[in-house]
Amino acid sequence: MTSLPRLPRLLRAAALTVSLAAGLCLGASAQTRGGTLNLIVQPEPPLLVSAIQSLGPTQYVAGKIYQGLLRFSPDLKPLPELARSWKVSADGRTYTFELEKGVRWHDGKPFTAADVVFSLGTALPALSGRVRLVKEQHIESLRAIGDDQVEVKLKAPFPAFLLVFEVGTLPILPRHIYEGTDYRTNPANQTPIGTGPFVFKEWKKGASIRLVRNPDYWRKGQPYLDEVVFHVIPDSASRAIAFEKGQVQALRSGDVDNVDIKRLRALPDVEFTTKGWEKFGSVLFLQPNLRNAPLDNVKVRQAIQHALDRRFIIDHIFFGFGKPTTGPFASSTLYHDASVLPAYDYNLDKARQLIKESGVDVGKRPLNLLGAAYGGAWVRLIEYTKQQLEEIGFQVNVVQLDPAGWYKRASDWDFDLALNFHYQHGDPELGVAPLYLSSNIAKGTIFGNIEGYRNPAADALWAEGGGTTDTAKRKQAYSAVQRIIANDVAVANLFEIENPTLYRRNVKNLVTTAIGLNESFDNVWIEKP
Repeated sequence: MTSLPRLPRLLRAAALTVSLAAGLCLGASAQTRGGTLNLIVQPEPPLLVSAIQSLGPTQYVAGKIYQGLLRFSPDLKPLPELARSWKVSADGRTYTFELEKGVRWHDGKPFTAADVVFSLGTALPALSGRVRLVKEQHIESLRAIGDDQVEVKLKAPFPAFLLVFEVGTLPILPRHIYEGTDYRTNPANQTPIGTGPFVFKEWKKGASIRLVRNPDYWRKGQPYLDEVVFHVIPDSASRAIAFEKGQVQALRSGDVDNVDIKRLRALPDVEFTTKGWEKFGSVLFLQPNLRNAPLDNVKVRQAIQHALDRRFIIDHIFFGFGKPTTGPFASSTLYHDASVLPAYDYNLDKARQLIKESGVDVGKRPLNLLGAAYGGAWVRLIEYTKQQLEEIGFQVNVVQLDPAGWYKRASDWDFDLALNFHYQHGDPELGVAPLYLSSNIAKGTIFGNIEGYRNPAADALWAEGGGTTDTAKRKQAYSAVQRIIANDVAVANLFEIENPTLYRRNVKNLVTTAIGLNESFDNVWIEKP
């Protein structure tokens, strides 16, 4: 195998065969077996199959049930998961994955290469706009070689390809359960079956979701925990009390109101971190439905951007956990370029002037503003947004929904405005492009281009940036596309979310990878007194 001097660092590293031992360096040497890890899932997810419903709460729980081919270290280096090793051809177009042997689904059926081919080639493209784009734009052929090897040939080198294979983007589904069925209505969705370290046991709606140790887990000796229990506690104050009293041992971002973080962080034996979100790089935005007047007018959208005070939102609604932005790329993401972004200073007079210039009566009909129940900060944000838009002449109806209701209405384009956020997934081609490409407008698929943005110049730049391994060319293309999207206000980007995690000091290895608490927890253990 020859060296790949012109490919990016991640791809050069992946061109070598990676041993399984590299992935087992995450833990301590004196793990203790047993115990229950009590967590909070907020809000309660509508489904536990992340391939079908990929909202944050679903990914959090499902990450312990399902697995991807790879994990990623905090610096986004690939580590083995269901793929024990992989090779990349010298031209960067052929990837060969060697799969773990002896892996079984939770129902006892063997995991094979056919499950990977089905997931990447059939099921996930039908369910995920992100995976659909990868398949349609980049994959030339996909095949199983026996039971333990998968070969993927690309149309051209694609530097972000390996980043697709973590569980948040590409959870591997059991072919024997889903092939030939309606994926979304399959009865098996109620009792999810994965290859992960924990097996679904019970779901008491409105109370808890219980996962138990997989006795046949393919990583021998793991997991260390007996159970992981996700508690559903509707009230933010009650969730904070549960952590204070030790009834739950960790708090994920959004589990409690940000105003409580400082106090809880100061408790004895509590650890605090903002790590574990490196692959996500979440950006929060207000998403207009560009099919609906007056939001189809760019001056109206620019007015909205000027009417929202990003610094105020961060400081007084999210209590400091964030960083303002007007662009689609998080600052932690490759090719972020703040120099090309318009400032969109907070200026109500300027907003009113832009509306006047648009010639549009923005108050002609009430606009429906969708908000998801992600906690007190989100409730305050939707009320603030309504207030600010009404200051410049809009009529706004707030539609506050649970995740299932939000998901349904947003994916069916049944909204005027929606508060939303998205994950960057380590590369613009995977995390950002699907939100803006005109080829990714598909009703019923969330986290795609549900706003209906169409710009041929932007499409061409996405193709240019995603179709080359030349870093300088990618940077040039992505800088240009950031400028276009920000000027068009395809969505009103507001701020990069900073996600705090609090946990008890005796919980070990809780955050070790680039997806943090969404990880499998096969290496998490509880230190006994």
